[in-house]
Amino acid sequence: MRTEHDFLGELLIDDNAYYGIHTARALTNFAITGVPIHPALIEAVVTVKKAAAAVNRSLGALDSRIAEAIISACDEILSGALRDQFPVDCMQGGAGTSTNMNVNEVIANRAIELLGGKKGDYSIVHPLDHVNLHQSTNDVFPTAVRIALIRLLKPVTELFAALQTALQEKEQEFASVLKVGRTQLQDAVPVTLGQEFGAWAQAVARDRWRLYKAEERLRQVNIGGTAVGTGINAPKAYIFTVIEKLRELTGIGLARAEYMMDPTQNCDVFVEVSGLLKAAAVNLAKIANDLRLLSSGPKAGFGEITLPSVQAGSSIMPGKVNPVICESVNQAAFQIMADDTAVTLAAQAGQLELNAFLPLIAKNMFEMLDMLNHVLPIFIERCIKGIRANGDICARKLTDSFAVVTALTGYIGYDKASMVAGFCLNTGKTVREAVLELGLLDEGTLSEILRPERLTAPEMRTSKER
Repeated sequence: MRTEHDFLGELLIDDNAYYGIHTARALTNFAITGVPIHPALIEAVVTVKKAAAAVNRSLGALDSRIAEAIISACDEILSGALRDQFPVDCMQGGAGTSTNMNVNEVIANRAIELLGGKKGDYSIVHPLDHVNLHQSTNDVFPTAVRIALIRLLKPVTELFAALQTALQEKEQEFASVLKVGRTQLQDAVPVTLGQEFGAWAQAVARDRWRLYKAEERLRQVNIGGTAVGTGINAPKAYIFTVIEKLRELTGIGLARAEYMMDPTQNCDVFVEVSGLLKAAAVNLAKIANDLRLLSSGPKAGFGEITLPSVQAGSSIMPGKVNPVICESVNQAAFQIMADDTAVTLAAQAGQLELNAFLPLIAKNMFEMLDMLNHVLPIFIERCIKGIRANGDICARKLTDSFAVVTALTGYIGYDKASMVAGFCLNTGKTVREAVLELGLLDEGTLSEILRPERLTAPEMRTSKER
């Protein structure tokens, strides 16, 4: 064991630990969720530290040997080493200070070893004087959160593109499957099953585009602003150079905020991006709900589509197969909506020059993106791609329904069309049978009106319009 000191006193630290006293106190203070700092955030913070060390070396503010050791330690962590040395709970007080200090201490102690010293000898490399030079938690943490979010957003955007493609393929596959369209769960007008999939694809396309553009909202960072965005204790040369180095290391088009106090205290950008993720979750939930409804049955429900069977559905009802993939998508969507509410509450709770609740914002937004990264491939591969149309059931339900009666209103008027609908309900006859029996149209005209392509395409015209 080694003894480390801070202004509150001293603590014994395991000799094998690369973290120090600040992290040890955080482990006691914030044993809340059991969920450690997100790996993407650790990588982003470490990247900020590497950029700062490189710039401080170039400016002569940091001894070259110390800077090289810090950069080497950062490279080791970025390659996957020492990941077990970041145990601090993601739900922490202090606006991210515990995360920043955890990273500072691990980098410092590994750099000390690289220079031939023993962990805890901060006279060689100091977590604050060297690793945190010209920085504050209040510019490091918000900058790192933005970098991590951008990196996690990219694969999610690509997955929404893949979902859009999968839905569009089904749109083409089911283009000729005529069925009943429903509004308010009541028979409405004829549609094709392909059109339903096409509408879902359009919604997903909007999500894809919105999330692709969301990166632009996150590119402005406050690195160099230090404590409150004024840049106190940071030389101007560092402020202007560190953002360039960070762009180089991340490959992201980051930009220094013109008014660095703004991103230091205001979190509306996170609320905006969180809201876009919520909107995507809303669309996913709607699609999953519709698929569950259309596949209900198999005998006593809609039964118009069949979802892939992925597991037995009941411990007591033999032969039952449930829409479990859709249900998992629903649950992920519900959790994303809840996370968005937490982000909103945390963002509005900031006070004056800083928002102390950015760790909660980060935790929830990382959770949203992680869930989407996990659930979307499952939804695509284990549900959407394997959906089959039950064309005979769709055709039978359409024949039994009076949904096609709307197509007659331009020829026989609303009142007579309503009479046909009532006749069908009372007698059980089809619309075709009712119209012919009532002598409202001849069979040739009726067949022309009820052609599938006329029933589902916008170019249908009434007799008056022709």
